[in-house]
Amino acid sequence: MLFSLSLSLSPTTLTSSPRFKFHSCPHVLPPKPPPPRLRASSQAHHVILEDNGSFAGAGAAVEENILPAGLRTETMPRHVALVMDGNRRVLSVFAFSSENWFRPQVEVEFLMELFERGMRDEMGSLLRENIRISVIGDSSKLSRSLQELITRTEEATKTNCGLQLIVAVSYSGQYDIVQACQKIAVKVKDGLIEPNDINESLIEQELETNCTKFPYPDLLIRTSGELRISNFLLWQLAYTELFFAQSLWPDFGEVEFLEALKAFQQRQRRYGGRDF
Repeated sequence: MLFSLSLSLSPTTLTSSPRFKFHSCPHVLPPKPPPPRLRASSQAHHVILEDNGSFAGAGAAVEENILPAGLRTETMPRHVALVMDGNRRVLSVFAFSSENWFRPQVEVEFLMELFERGMRDEMGSLLRENIRISVIGDSSKLSRSLQELITRTEEATKTNCGLQLIVAVSYSGQYDIVQACQKIAVKVKDGLIEPNDINESLIEQELETNCTKFPYPDLLIRTSGELRISNFLLWQLAYTELFFAQSLWPDFGEVEFLEALKAFQQRQRRYGGRDF
């Protein structure tokens, strides 16, 4: 099962992040501890390791040696995207790919019910922790009750200015590009734009990730040892650095996350250019 989650982390506005909780379910083994919690102050431009095992932002006065060994403050990724594969347990916040509809019906219904219950249960946490949530994907395939719940959740959190959490449900990168092209084609047909007006910027405006201020991911982390991006954010990952972790998502924790950050900071990001 593939769960895809995109976290948009703004160093200047990030105040807190959701705890990645696991629900106990029949025939599901208890999970290992969740990944580290990310927090940052309004002055934060980097991440440090706290004594409690979480991550938090620090002001400019924080000394460099507070960071875990090998990490540099000036090259922290602003936006990390996660493809949480290898997960046989249930997260309170998770995503569902377009291809997952081909799973057995009983499994699909089970996951949709869990998603709906999880979103309803976490509403209080989203509001308390100043989290804005946006759900992207083909909502027409979702139940009416889930569609209405998503609408209420997005409306209730739209003014939150902390973490921007984008959850992809019934989503694929190909779907996103196709629906953007369809919207543009309608505008051409209606005479609102000319074919020559179509460019990268116009396509980006029609992508579902345009639902919020969406910096393209700096780093994509794929768990479970699979060396593919599985139709996730295909347009948006054009210049994203990729990190493939061997551990399954329930086992992906603080140590693995630090490894991903260190690997990211060793990359030379040229965005199609070259060093001279």
